[in-house]
Amino acid sequence: MDAIMRESSFAQYLTQQGIDRGIEQGMRRGREQGIRESTIEDILDVLEVRFDADAPGQFAGHIRAIDDLQQLKQLLRAAVQVDNLDAFQHALDAEA
Repeated sequence: MDAIMRESSFAQYLTQQGIDRGIEQGMRRGREQGIRESTIEDILDVLEVRFDADAPGQFAGHIRAIDDLQQLKQLLRAAVQVDNLDAFQHALDAEA
C-alpha cells in the first residue's frame, strides 16, 4: 500500500511539474506575442506620424506577417530613421 501511495504521489508530482512548465511556456509566449504586437503598432504609428496618415496601410499586411521580434525591432528603428517611404520599403524588403 505504501508503494502505491508513493507512486501516486510521484505521478502527481510529475503531472504538476508538467502543468507548471506548460503554464510558464504559455506565459512566456503570451508576453512575446504582446511585445510583437506592440512593436508592430509602434512601427505603424511612427510611419503615420512621420509620413502620412495613409502610409501604414500600404505596409501593414507585410509588417504583420513578420514573426521575428528582432526583425520588427530593426524595422521600428528604420521607421524612425529613414528619410522617406521608399527608404522604408527598401528596409522592409531587406527584412523579408
